[in-house]
Amino acid sequence: MEAYRNAWRQSIDDPRTFWGEAAKAISWYREPTIILDDSRAPIYSWFADGEMNTCFNALDRHVQNGLGDQLALIYDSPVTDTKATYTYAQLLDEVARFAGVLGDLGVEKGDRVVIYMPMIPQAVISMLACARLGAVHSVVFGGFAAHELAMRIEDARPKVVVSASCGIEVARVIEYKPLLDAALDESSHKPDKCVIFQRIQAEAPMLAGRDVDWVDAMSRATPAECVHVLATDPLYVLYTSGTTGRPKGVVRDNGGHAVALQWSMPNIYDTSPGEVFWAASDVGWVVGHSYIVYAPLLAGCTTLLYEGKPVGTPDAGAYWRVIAEYGVKTLFTAPTGFRAIKREDPQGALLANYDLSRFRYLFLAGERLDPETYSWASEQLDVPVIDHWWQTETGWPIAANLMGLDPLAVKPGSPTVPVPGFDVRIFDESGVEVGPGVEGLIMIRTPLPPGCTSSVWGDDNKFFEAYLSYSPGYYLTGDGGHFDEEGYLFVMGRVDDVINVAGHRLSTGEIEEIIAGHPDVAECAVIGVADDLKGQVPRALAVLKAGVDRDHAVICTELVARVRNQLGAVASLHQVDVVTALPKTRSGKVLRKSMRAIADGVDAPVPSTIDNPDTLEALKTILRPE
Repeated sequence: MEAYRNAWRQSIDDPRTFWGEAAKAISWYREPTIILDDSRAPIYSWFADGEMNTCFNALDRHVQNGLGDQLALIYDSPVTDTKATYTYAQLLDEVARFAGVLGDLGVEKGDRVVIYMPMIPQAVISMLACARLGAVHSVVFGGFAAHELAMRIEDARPKVVVSASCGIEVARVIEYKPLLDAALDESSHKPDKCVIFQRIQAEAPMLAGRDVDWVDAMSRATPAECVHVLATDPLYVLYTSGTTGRPKGVVRDNGGHAVALQWSMPNIYDTSPGEVFWAASDVGWVVGHSYIVYAPLLAGCTTLLYEGKPVGTPDAGAYWRVIAEYGVKTLFTAPTGFRAIKREDPQGALLANYDLSRFRYLFLAGERLDPETYSWASEQLDVPVIDHWWQTETGWPIAANLMGLDPLAVKPGSPTVPVPGFDVRIFDESGVEVGPGVEGLIMIRTPLPPGCTSSVWGDDNKFFEAYLSYSPGYYLTGDGGHFDEEGYLFVMGRVDDVINVAGHRLSTGEIEEIIAGHPDVAECAVIGVADDLKGQVPRALAVLKAGVDRDHAVICTELVARVRNQLGAVASLHQVDVVTALPKTRSGKVLRKSMRAIADGVDAPVPSTIDNPDTLEALKTILRPE
């Protein structure tokens, strides 16, 4: 543990030296002399006077260093029976030409581009092309409905939207263009142009004067060169659910992001140039940004883009087939995927069909790793299974077992130890730090290391209020947990009203707004309850307006459909119950924590300020599992 302790201690005591050394792994147009700018504390900036380009670091420098023929990107799509590969030189050519397309459409440094794409190479190309121009991309998960897309367009105000005609969920084609058109109808902001990649599974109708065909535009494009940007200039905005029901735009800078992700690949994931790294996620989530697109390419690795599922495309051996076929060394995914595989193939019989001899690590994150899933994966794969913990806001791991720096003994249920740069503390609800074995709020002392969010898009005050106002000098993670006597961190789950559905963070407030908009609903509450497959799923309770005498089952069906239509299937809301009242405190606060405890079958914390204890007691027959 000595190598880890020395690295972590230096990163906390002397962060300028630690991260100044790490920054040497990045190519700079102007090397930074201001490693940490604290002039605007508690909002900090890393490498403030440095100039670079993230796309150059991900592609051009590798080609210039003789790696042009090495594989950069592998695309595997069992849902379309399509496979493709791109060397670093080929990917650079595609990215430079699409940057030329965007430039011809008027996109310049600092402009925003919203990307609403399925898991196809054009999504990766679009992201890197934006980075090449110094434009700010905002990727929206293709499973989100038109209203969610509209809110993000409204906030980011893009000059261009890049999309595709459709996405594919197993065997179901989801047409994107009608969703995009509906979102643009709803949004008061209208982009100048929309670039549409037509897939053969569905042809999108094009609007003359606004919509541009990807293939036609690429055929006429002149490749664009990299634009110099400051390290502190934004690379992307990624919207994450907030407890208010409206998404927050997490801002990621260029320089700190590149330095942190470059450092993470050899030190956390033990993955080197030329080795195959697979993050089985989606480019619409932070994992896709950090570990499908940017980190592997920054590190000179081969990254894998998979358009499929852990089961059903075609079976529970899908992951093993991909690992064997491409020689994957490191797989990073969410526990949900492995719970699905375990459910379909509990004995791991399909593993025998594949050669996994080059496979070395399984990293899991995005939700709590339950001990049963950890044990099953460990026994079946016979490789280290590493639980690690991080957030959209941090962009890379807060706590992990650093397999390339100093591998430590595993403790099931723990993501191991804080990663260098993260000074993690546990506070009680009164703001006092507590010792080992005492559960509380997980806080991180500022400054946060490079790669973490620098603000909320367009609103520094919102960033401060959401993350930095709870205790001066500390970032509030929103998760609860504790340290043990050996310094291992245990993360127990969210303490706010954001739930984690299969690694996707969703706001209960957002779902409540949709349900409350139904004409028969007077008020409602949504809570996250434990689920064997997805970690958490939402449960909704609705109080109907006086005089409503329609069939409750019909109303509940309408509410489920309403959430699906406005938020998307990713919400996984399947159960709504009509109740006569919601349990509240005398000040009117709904007792969501108490209801979650009842639903999860544990003793319910009941505050002394409860106004209607009989209501809470009555809910036990509805929420308590059999």
